[in-house]
Amino acid sequence: MASRTAPRIHLGPDENPLLAEGIRRGGGVLVPLAEAEAVVWAQGPETFPDTIPDAIRWVQLPFAGIEPWLAAGVVDSARTWTSAAGAYSGSVAEHSIMMLLAGVRSLREQLAATSWRKDEFDPRVGTVRGSTVAIVGCGGIGRALIPYLAASGARVLAVTRSGTPVPGADETLPADRLDEVWARADHFVVAAPATAATHNLIGRPELARMSRSSWIVNVARGTLIDTDALVDALRAGTIGGAALDVTDPEPLPDGHPLWTLPNALITPHVANPATGLPRALADHVAGNVARFAAGEQLAGVIDPVAGY
Repeated sequence: MASRTAPRIHLGPDENPLLAEGIRRGGGVLVPLAEAEAVVWAQGPETFPDTIPDAIRWVQLPFAGIEPWLAAGVVDSARTWTSAAGAYSGSVAEHSIMMLLAGVRSLREQLAATSWRKDEFDPRVGTVRGSTVAIVGCGGIGRALIPYLAASGARVLAVTRSGTPVPGADETLPADRLDEVWARADHFVVAAPATAATHNLIGRPELARMSRSSWIVNVARGTLIDTDALVDALRAGTIGGAALDVTDPEPLPDGHPLWTLPNALITPHVANPATGLPRALADHVAGNVARFAAGEQLAGVIDPVAGY
């Protein structure tokens, strides 16, 4: 794929020091766009050049979610494009287990309490030990989450597009068997990409099949869950609760019922905290530059047809 010489990488739109260091660490050299065979881009599609040289064989994007790039028509079939999928998996997995445990163990109301209410709270505190947790869209985030769930004594049911067994999962199902999951699992972590096919993936029929103690955690995109249907289920108590780092709409407006429902936990899209993003992306870039130099399969290759 690449020559034996150091790959020539253009870093744009500016020379971000951490990304420049990552490129060099991966064995690349920084060059102007006209001399490059690959591009590492550090901002959104609105800053990307209208045209890039035909010699560019690979473009690395800075985000795991690439919907804006697809919507802008930037991603083409003339070269390989990669996202940052997997770069932030560890942080998001850590946030996911925190939110799941906070929900199952009824943490929100206990933190707000100003008196000792043991008799009231004790019956509400649950556990994930012995439960089945379904990871819907078990890619990099799901794989990073599995060890946390295993350490907590939970059984993991993974759902992927192909159904190829996921290491560490007790069972893996293909996406075309997703309907089986809602009644089989106790809790759910949503980590699937946002595409036309996954819009409102979880709606009234799916919520109705969950148990009254089920918690659903969404760390992917808000559009994967029908918000109105979720609010109705939470109000009716037909599921245990929802822990959301992403919402639809986003930002979640002031006064929205999700802010005050006692069985809803909201964090403002901070599973990937800004403090950790630059270093994580630099490490991802370093790995992909090294793979490009060696002619190996790149991480996070985008399928424009699938939408991620």
